[in-house]
Amino acid sequence: MKTSVCLRLALLSLLAPLVLAAADYFPPRGEWARLPPAEAGMDAAALQAAIDFSRTREATTPRDLAAYLREAYAMEPGYRILGPTRPRGDLTGLVVRRGRVVAVWGEPDRSDMTFSVAKTFLSTVTGLAWDRGLIRRLDDRVAGYLPEPDLFADPHNAPITWDHLLRQTSDWSGTLWEVPDWADRPVGATPADYPDRPRHAPGAFFKYNDVRVNLLALAVLHVWREPLPAILRREVMDPIGASNTWRWTGYENSWVLLDGERVQSVSGGGHFGGGLFINAWDLARFGYLFLRHGQWDGRRLISTGWIEQARTPGPANPGYGFMNWYLNPGGQTRPGTPESSVMFVGAGRNIVYVDWENDLVVVIRWIKDDASLHEFLARVVAAVRPAG
Repeated sequence: MKTSVCLRLALLSLLAPLVLAAADYFPPRGEWARLPPAEAGMDAAALQAAIDFSRTREATTPRDLAAYLREAYAMEPGYRILGPTRPRGDLTGLVVRRGRVVAVWGEPDRSDMTFSVAKTFLSTVTGLAWDRGLIRRLDDRVAGYLPEPDLFADPHNAPITWDHLLRQTSDWSGTLWEVPDWADRPVGATPADYPDRPRHAPGAFFKYNDVRVNLLALAVLHVWREPLPAILRREVMDPIGASNTWRWTGYENSWVLLDGERVQSVSGGGHFGGGLFINAWDLARFGYLFLRHGQWDGRRLISTGWIEQARTPGPANPGYGFMNWYLNPGGQTRPGTPESSVMFVGAGRNIVYVDWENDLVVVIRWIKDDASLHEFLARVVAAVRPAG
């Protein structure tokens, strides 16, 4: 045991200069240094094979995403698109290893809908509020932070905490932006059963539900008392050198009066349209911020405490941390990738993969299905050469 520990320490001492060199690099705005895969510690042929594999697995999602949404959610009573949409682009990928770009293909400059990856940006601005003490404790009831807590007046809703909303376990019941919670991915044998869905105690049951996600966005808007896209731009996107092409929108009816000004409450996804429109380069920067534990070029942007909480599974879903942090418990969800890795996931397979063990960020957009995604990621990880 002692010999093994000594060998590991010796290996770490040899690798330290390389790790520090990677960690010290942060791409300036509009630029990102590139390296041949071999110089970044990857097998070039294996990486190319992974890319070639992805090219044969482009999503069948229609280019017309408005038509896709109407078809995908046709079973939802009264479904309509409330926010903007945009036709999708081609299959696109980006691989960053040791801080440098080692591969890029497709349309990385194209600003596309990212669907539920917007949830990770929403949880991030929530984390910034927690870091600054605007949210004191995550087990505080959300109602206590709102000027008019009518949305939590129902006894079922009153106990809901920030943690419940972040983990999608709130089971909030009500209507927001003219959409009742039960109409989003409805439960029941017939439409007549939908409004009488089973109720669960807050924190006890995981349910993916964009109405409740949008409730978190509205609550955080009231905490910040500023539009959330402005917070995101000032606190994250400008400091990490993101482009000016990303946009975060809400719905045609998600406007509130805040301190005498009309402000749009954004959506946490594209289920009803809207959400985050962003290019692959900016997604990679966002992922790289978390790969570097929330700091960028010597500046702390988000706390390690928040990141560790975001990576911690909740009791109702061991594969889900805070909003849209997809975990890999036991390494079983994504075989061939480290258990410690995480993904930010959006429909159409918009993916940001963050892997601390292999010093990797991977962005892949419009890949066909989960099986194809997992095979692709396993191939990229397998292309990383063992240290030594």
